[in-house]
Amino acid sequence: MERSIDNAEGRLPCRRSRSTSSQSRQITIIEAEPEKQAEALSLMRERARFMQRQPGFISISLHRNLDGRRIVNYIQWETRDLLAAHQSPEFRKAWSQFERVTDDIDPHLYEVAEILASGQ
Repeated sequence: MERSIDNAEGRLPCRRSRSTSSQSRQITIIEAEPEKQAEALSLMRERARFMQRQPGFISISLHRNLDGRRIVNYIQWETRDLLAAHQSPEFRKAWSQFERVTDDIDPHLYEVAEILASGQ
């Protein structure tokens, strides 16, 4: 699919693959005290390795905020239905550990509205 965007130099083409339209993306923001960020990130890595083995998994990116208070988890799945691995008992068994090291966990599903890449 080709779309265009306006910028200072005029209109630029922007391509978005049709194959990504059914994919599901979840972005989770985790807040923790700075002294607990490393432990929270370690738990996120462990859960990421579990998710990596589930059907429909595409990728996961973990980002830590430089002030030590936040971790952002960006995960991609083939479909929203396959993202249900989050509900599995094996995934949920570590949930109490997250509650111990985090102040807030805020997950939401997203769809891609626009992708810009160099040279487009």
